Amino acid sequence: MGAKILVIDDEQQIRKLLRVTLQSHGFLVHEETTGSNGIVGVAMERPDLVILDLGLPDMEGSEVLRQIREWSEVPIIIVTVRDNEAETVHLLDSGADDYMTKPFAIGELVARIRVALRHSTHTTSEPLLQIGDVKIDIARRTVEKQGQVIRLTPIEYDLLKVLALHTGRVMTHHQLVNKVWGGHPSEATAHYLRVYIGHLRKKLENDPTRPVLILTEPGIGYRFVDFT
Repeated sequence: MGAKILVIDDEQQIRKLLRVTLQSHGFLVHEETTGSNGIVGVAMERPDLVILDLGLPDMEGSEVLRQIREWSEVPIIIVTVRDNEAETVHLLDSGADDYMTKPFAIGELVARIRVALRHSTHTTSEPLLQIGDVKIDIARRTVEKQGQVIRLTPIEYDLLKVLALHTGRVMTHHQLVNKVWGGHPSEATAHYLRVYIGHLRKKLENDPTRPVLILTEPGIGYRFVDFT
């Protein structure tokens, strides 16, 4: 039986598109048209993933996210017509796992759903992470690419570990700085973050100028990708 996905969106055409597409990929789909019903749906249906629109008729999607996150860690992908960088950062910092702006490519959405579902079955206590051809041994703090040991500094390793433990999920600048350096981002730490991301790309990417593992989300943060 496929994973169960709860779609919370008041647009009938979007729900139909998602239902037909996701069912064709083997997912079970449940739909809600309001935020309040969506919150109840998460509790009653126990979905494996939620697709959440922001412009709901009874409440903002951000409030739905906030209430769900009070008691559930179900993966949540925000889908919205809004293209507001500050709002996107706030939603990701508040617990959203990913976001897409309408109109979106169905193939990309399905790929992101699969990545989020794979990640949701993992825990941060996993001793070994394999993402593409990169292997991270958390117990030994070692990294290999295609079987070759990659030498990383302590900060490079900590940054990579945070990104890898959240594979497929956008990690904001605030989240990364807080987890690696502690505290809130400053102009200095934002610069350090860019520098260390550059170092990781040089060591892990086949072509650092065209990264495929560590992607930049402009103005928001970074995403470690595993669409294999």
